[in-house]
Amino acid sequence: MSGHSKWSTIKNKKEKTDQKRGKIFTKIGREIAVAVKLGGPDPANNSKLKDIIDKAKANNMPNDNILRSIKKASGDLGAVNYEELTYEGYGPNGVAIIIEALTDNKNRTAGEVRHIMDKNGGSLGTTGCVSWMFEKKGQILIEKTCVGMDEDAFIMTALEAGALDVIAGDDEVYEILTDPAELSNVKEYLLEQGLKVEDAEVQMIPKNTVVVDEETEEKIWKVLDMLEDNDDVQNVYHNAILQEE
Repeated sequence: MSGHSKWSTIKNKKEKTDQKRGKIFTKIGREIAVAVKLGGPDPANNSKLKDIIDKAKANNMPNDNILRSIKKASGDLGAVNYEELTYEGYGPNGVAIIIEALTDNKNRTAGEVRHIMDKNGGSLGTTGCVSWMFEKKGQILIEKTCVGMDEDAFIMTALEAGALDVIAGDDEVYEILTDPAELSNVKEYLLEQGLKVEDAEVQMIPKNTVVVDEETEEKIWKVLDMLEDNDDVQNVYHNAILQEE
């Protein structure tokens, strides 16, 4: 789940990882399957796969599970083909929502996603209806308290790594934005400098955010939680300013 909020989103994600570890592993397993299909089973030659393995380890996914997912995707254990789908629409009070899914049955997934949206005061729209409000970028988050240099020096380091922008803001983390294709390279450079990366993924970043009232926020959290609980849904992006759950 990703909106404008950076650190609260990561903390919320980590809490949900503890609560719903099995579902997280299922979703990551599907990402591994797609990455292997596109670039092969060797992470040394497949940067997307390497990034997903890093994500799996960050979520405490056992090595046996990771290797099994790679073997299954390679056809050794009976591969399942997943189709990447993107849905766009509006949540409560017109909040823009983008939903990315990996599925082996697109009719099932479309029906379930539409049901969740309709049930909670939202609606699916046509392709492109809200995606113009977002930009696809690599996003790397590094906790400020773990950075052993001042802000100016850190920003220079990130820019030397190939970052497009660094946002310090009032959050507890630095948000580093990259070209999607350069995410892995920038992350590796920062790791080589001894920096601890909390999260690194390609995200749909909203160009502008909207403020919602407390009642609307509660409705949006309900939609996001139901979507996240669906096995086929991989990522949900929105443009609302939400507090921590």
